[in-house]
Amino acid sequence: MPSSRRVSQLLDLCLWCCMKNISRYITDIKPLPPNIKDRLIKIMSTQGQITDSNISEILHPEVQTLDLRSCDISDTALLHLCNCRKLKKLNISSSKENRISITSKGIKAVASSCSYLHEASLKRCCNLTDEGVLALAVNCRLLKIIDLGGCLGITDVSLHALGENCPFLQCVDFSATQVSDDGVVALVNGSCAKKLEEIHMGHCVNLTDEAVEAVLTCCPQIRILLFHGCPLITACPPWFLTPPTLVQCGTGISRNRA
Repeated sequence: MPSSRRVSQLLDLCLWCCMKNISRYITDIKPLPPNIKDRLIKIMSTQGQITDSNISEILHPEVQTLDLRSCDISDTALLHLCNCRKLKKLNISSSKENRISITSKGIKAVASSCSYLHEASLKRCCNLTDEGVLALAVNCRLLKIIDLGGCLGITDVSLHALGENCPFLQCVDFSATQVSDDGVVALVNGSCAKKLEEIHMGHCVNLTDEAVEAVLTCCPQIRILLFHGCPLITACPPWFLTPPTLVQCGTGISRNRA
């Protein structure tokens, strides 16, 4: 085994030990160099060990990716991201249950500090409102991907804000929210119209065929459009088969590139 690999494995074992005894070593973690902290962050986040109380000790100003899906955190943790101004990817989605401890207060704090954010995954942050999304749209204009699926407080206001302020937006998920046709029309007529490639809007009870038609009309790069579980959208509207490059694929439609 190459010596470099043995050193790497030994380092991971040491970091694993730190994680298992975090309360004992917490004061020793803060001065660690960024490259070591990055490895520790990855280990701790995967194991769900990053919390409101220890996140300030393990973060550093060079952090670019932070995956907190498995971690039990609240707005308190997000307030500590104020020094992570190079952050590009933030994932605080919940894969199963609603995450009730994240609100617009925490997201606004992230938006005000992390203007280089490219990806924001906020799925099932059910207490997030339009106020938080508006802050992201206005302050994080480099956004390419945003996941708002299951954010029950999201309305057309959020889609208007994203359409007006995020010209690089490629993928957006607002499934299971209260948005209506007006919001979708505003989004796809906004500055991101020519960039949008993927839209998830399943289980939106207020959407009709008008929303689907608007996407297909205004977004030439769209590849994936999901609208399953929308009771007001007909199974096969008359204009569905008109574009020769469209193919139905079960829960949505996919546009093949010519």
